[in-house]
Amino acid sequence: MKKAKRNSVLTIVIFIALLALGIYTTVVGLGSEHVGTAENIILGLDLAGGVSITYEVQEDNPSQQDMADTKERLQRRADVYSTDSNVYQEGSDRFTIEIPGVSDANKILEELGKPGALEFLDEDNYQKYISNEAYVPLLTGSDVKNANAAIDNSGTVKEYIVQLAFTDEGTQKFADATSANVGKRIYIIYDNAVASAPTVQTAITGGNAVINGMEDSEEAEKLAETIRIGALPLTLKELRSNEVGATLGQDALKTTLKAGAIGMVIVALIMIILYLMPGLIAVLALVAYVVLMLLSLNFFNASLTLPGLAGIVLTIGMAVDANVIIFTRIKEELGAGATVKSAIDSGFNKALSSILDSNITTLIAAVVLYIMGIGSVKGFALTLGIGIVLSMFTALVVTKNLLKAFYTLGLQNPKFYGSKKEAKVKDYVKFSRIAYTISIVAILAGLIALPVFKSKTGSTLNYSLEFTGGTSMTVDFEQYYDLDTAEKEIVPVVAEAAGVSESEVLVQNVKDSNEIVIKTPELSTEKRSAVNDALQDQFTVNEFNFENISSTISKEMQRNAIISVVIATILMLLYIAIRFSDVKFGAAAVIALLHDVLVVFTVYSIGRLTVGNTFIACMLTIVGYSINATIIIFDRIRENLVTMKAKGSSYKEIVNTSISQTFTRTVYTSLTTFVMVFVLYIMGVTSIKEFALTLMCGVVFGAYSSVCITGPLWHLLKTKAGKTEKKSDKQEKTKNN
Repeated sequence: MKKAKRNSVLTIVIFIALLALGIYTTVVGLGSEHVGTAENIILGLDLAGGVSITYEVQEDNPSQQDMADTKERLQRRADVYSTDSNVYQEGSDRFTIEIPGVSDANKILEELGKPGALEFLDEDNYQKYISNEAYVPLLTGSDVKNANAAIDNSGTVKEYIVQLAFTDEGTQKFADATSANVGKRIYIIYDNAVASAPTVQTAITGGNAVINGMEDSEEAEKLAETIRIGALPLTLKELRSNEVGATLGQDALKTTLKAGAIGMVIVALIMIILYLMPGLIAVLALVAYVVLMLLSLNFFNASLTLPGLAGIVLTIGMAVDANVIIFTRIKEELGAGATVKSAIDSGFNKALSSILDSNITTLIAAVVLYIMGIGSVKGFALTLGIGIVLSMFTALVVTKNLLKAFYTLGLQNPKFYGSKKEAKVKDYVKFSRIAYTISIVAILAGLIALPVFKSKTGSTLNYSLEFTGGTSMTVDFEQYYDLDTAEKEIVPVVAEAAGVSESEVLVQNVKDSNEIVIKTPELSTEKRSAVNDALQDQFTVNEFNFENISSTISKEMQRNAIISVVIATILMLLYIAIRFSDVKFGAAAVIALLHDVLVVFTVYSIGRLTVGNTFIACMLTIVGYSINATIIIFDRIRENLVTMKAKGSSYKEIVNTSISQTFTRTVYTSLTTFVMVFVLYIMGVTSIKEFALTLMCGVVFGAYSSVCITGPLWHLLKTKAGKTEKKSDKQEKTKNN
């Protein structure tokens, strides 16, 4: 017993020491050069600004296809520095690139805009190449779709490799090239230097190839980046470069962090009130979660934008979920008469499958989004994946060990843990008919609003500049205006003259100058003149320039986001079907997920909320949140199927009982998550309020669907399938007779 207490004291001391060290490196260490401090986390363009570089195309009358291809490859080059980078076309022959976390433009100017001719040559043509004779490239950079560094563990020795994927045209070219050069080298030439010269081992016809022989991961990553950014179809010349300020006010980060801190205090109080001593331990685990999240963001060089920061605030609320599941189980066991020790062990054991299944399904979505996504989608997926792993770790490892340690040290009275009586069963299946009607009406209203607004405004949704592009104006004022002043004094003038809302006007400072970059929806010549006149009347303006700009969210990013969500949904369906040994669980989960997304889409549609990067982040967050809540109920149904079906209970009784048993978990988790986002909505800057509003709607709708839609939907599918089987059996018996 003495040894057990000694180990428990040691567990608590080690936890406190590690937590203190983590807090020191993330908070106290700010301003130091210590690796791992929160200060080293890269902030996005909206929070910290970055470098803005404009290139001019040297070819005359470039085609739209060449401009689009060049924009795409510049985006891939910029993504090497940050997934939060923006690339947009300016006018007919210019590109502007904005990259956060970089203060010295000279560091990246040469790499970003150089032609970088990427060519694949066989041995004969390589000899001609080095002899300055005419030669034929087998493939060029435009034939390569993607390249990624990886580690091959299939052999006895770990090997660093580069995985290549080719376009449809490149696939055929590479198949011909490798078929004709088995046993020979193919030279990969980039910027007049040999990047790699792998030997062809066999004909490769599937459109994917592997280059091996790299000494370490750094060499593999460098080669992958070289191939990935490929050759630019057009020749670019640097026109200008400068440092731009944050697109949001200076207080945006401070107010968001303050909102997160206040939200955490409220959540901590809720947990302690609801769960007593286990709730206090959950709060300690939650602090550990936040510290680990900050350290992980720094380790993975993740770019943190304001929506990303809001997403982290949301995951803090979601991280409570695993603890809620565990503590609810412990209360149930105590209410059933179990001892405290037995209740703790049983609580963790019974909650394990729920926690694993709910988080793994969400993790599947995060992995798919990270692999296939680009830009902000990839950054969101990384943050989501980190949050999922850390929330499971803090609940299943930190909370568990601390709870057992405190129990061993004497906190063994049941009153410290609370208890829960058996839940009163209500007929949720019966109410589901009303719920289905409400949901269908809401979804149809959102869809019907699209053509209505299309006829009135010319646009189905209120798309932001990130989707539609617009007009960029660079105004050189006589005096300097900081961002807060510009938003208060300049934005209203521009909005009124341009005939747009203030939320559609984006302003940025240019470092070491009086220039301000103003972006609006696309303006006609008359509107531009009106803006110019209005600014001249209200302020002293030295110079006024404008250009039309393209969207920063490319069609490829939109397409990849949709495809990746579809693939993730299919994989989640398969996982659920396998884990629950019933495809109807998977089907019901996907329908419920679609329901939650469409209902929130209705809010965007009817409410005319801005559809931009935050829209993508919001929808992806709801996908993860929805599937998480659904799995919890399904896990309880699966458990009750074993015990209740043997006693002759109907599927309806099993579903109603399962929902009733998990009802408090649904309410408490939704409450803590809602509180975090609500505080963000109250205290956040204007640009984040819409995001917080839709997330609050997502939390409410997710709780509603998990109680009123998900379980009853499985019951509907199950009973209909049962009736079909019985009818089929009856027909078969009649036929045989």
